[in-house]
Amino acid sequence: MSRIGKQPVIIPEKVKASVNGSEVLVEGPLGKLSYRLVDGIKAEVKDGKILISKDPKRNDLSAIYGTSRAKVNNMVEGVTKGFSKNLEINGVGFKGIVQGNKLSLTVGFSHPVIVDIPNGLKVVSDAKQPILTISGIDKDLVGNFASKVRKIKVPEPYKGTGIKYQGERIIRKAGKSAAGAGAAKK
Repeated sequence: MSRIGKQPVIIPEKVKASVNGSEVLVEGPLGKLSYRLVDGIKAEVKDGKILISKDPKRNDLSAIYGTSRAKVNNMVEGVTKGFSKNLEINGVGFKGIVQGNKLSLTVGFSHPVIVDIPNGLKVVSDAKQPILTISGIDKDLVGNFASKVRKIKVPEPYKGTGIKYQGERIIRKAGKSAAGAGAAKK
C-alpha cells in the first residue's frame, strides 16, 4: 500500500476544497482546478484536510492511489503558490519572443518556430538574458509545455547549443580533433 496515499492533504486558509462524487474541486487565490478520481479511489474533506482512500478489496489500485493523492496535493499547491519552469536558450542568435499567445523561437532553423501557448499558462521572455519562464497553476500543464518547448531544439553534446532547463547539466563530448590526436600515434 502506498505511503504517500495515506498522508492527508492539508488545506490552507485561503483555499476551498470540495468533493462531488469522484471529482475533487480546489479553488484558491490563483484560480480553480479539478481532478476526476479513478473508480475505487475516494476523497473526502474533513477537518481542513483532504483524505484519499482506496477500496481495500482491489489490489490493482495501489499504484494510482499515491498518484491521486499527489495530484490533489499539486492542485492545492498550484492554486496557492503556482508552479514555474525556467528554460535557457544557448546559441549564437538563439532567442525566444512572446507575441500575444504565441511563442516564437529562433533556434538555428531556416525559419522561426512558432508554438501556441496553452490557456492557463504565462510565458515571459527576458530581453537581457535568453531565459524563458513558464508559469501557471497546473503542474502537469507547466511541465508538459516546458518539455514540448525543450524538444524543439534539444541541447547537443558538442557545443551545448539548444534549449535546456535552468540548472540542467549537459554532458559534453570531445570533438574530432581531441579524439583523433591520440589515435594517430601508433
